[in-house]
Amino acid sequence: MKWQLISIGKSHDALFVKGIEEFTDRISRYYKVQWQIIAPPKNAASLQEESLKKEEAQLILKQLQENDFVILLDERGKIISSTELAQQLEPNQLGRYQRVVFIIGGAFGVDSSVQKKANMIWSLSKLVFPHMLVRLILAEQLYRACTIQRNEKYHHL
Repeated sequence: MKWQLISIGKSHDALFVKGIEEFTDRISRYYKVQWQIIAPPKNAASLQEESLKKEEAQLILKQLQENDFVILLDERGKIISSTELAQQLEPNQLGRYQRVVFIIGGAFGVDSSVQKKANMIWSLSKLVFPHMLVRLILAEQLYRACTIQRNEKYHHL
């Protein structure tokens, strides 16, 4: 199974790049994993919020395949524990899917067309974080889920 991590925005910020790369590399011991950073539309600054979300949605939806399990990160999603995340991502739970795709939308969130494609909408917190920090948290939590699934020492209750 492959994990695809999609984010709208600029490439990884130097402040976070080492951590994101470190946890992504650790995840790759368990699953094929790849980041895909989608640049915002060139005219983003001149677009109204809804128009921007629609344009970003088109860019995101082009990346999805028919047999993807899609997890959208959204502040209005369900808050779950690290252990619950590990259970959700168990290969025998997701065995019929070729890829698990994690989506971090743009600054204003995502259009409803992306929400409709999501099998799960997950909130990291009731707090709002900058996109670069969300990428780091996502990578760390996915690595943590891998270690929980295998009862490895990284996660402590």
